[in-house]
Amino acid sequence: MTIDQELLNSLLEMAKENPRLRMNYDLRTSSEDGGQRMLNALLPGTEVAIHRHPMSNENVLLITGRLDEVFYDENGKEKERITLSPAIGSFGCVVPKGVWHSVDVIELSVIYEAKDGRYGEDNTETFAQ
Repeated sequence: MTIDQELLNSLLEMAKENPRLRMNYDLRTSSEDGGQRMLNALLPGTEVAIHRHPMSNENVLLITGRLDEVFYDENGKEKERITLSPAIGSFGCVVPKGVWHSVDVIELSVIYEAKDGRYGEDNTETFAQ
């Protein structure tokens, strides 16, 4: 499989048709894989709930676009914002294990994200507001 412009364009088009304004592309070899690896096409206006992964860090690499990775304290107050954009030479970040985070999508974006634990079994928590 090749991750090319055609695949990215296809994901972005599917994201435009999705009410959530985003679309995942699973890169695991099977559902039994012990980790999560995916492409995630994100459009401005998508709402990603504040959440955390208590069992794993999360690696985020921006392939195209521009977005802010936003970190929060235990009370849901914003602590830090990291702008990811190839245009400014900022390509990715590591979200530490257990840190509350979300994204603010500024331009049509595609990220590669990876974390430990099978999907649905990684104890991901959503912040209760």
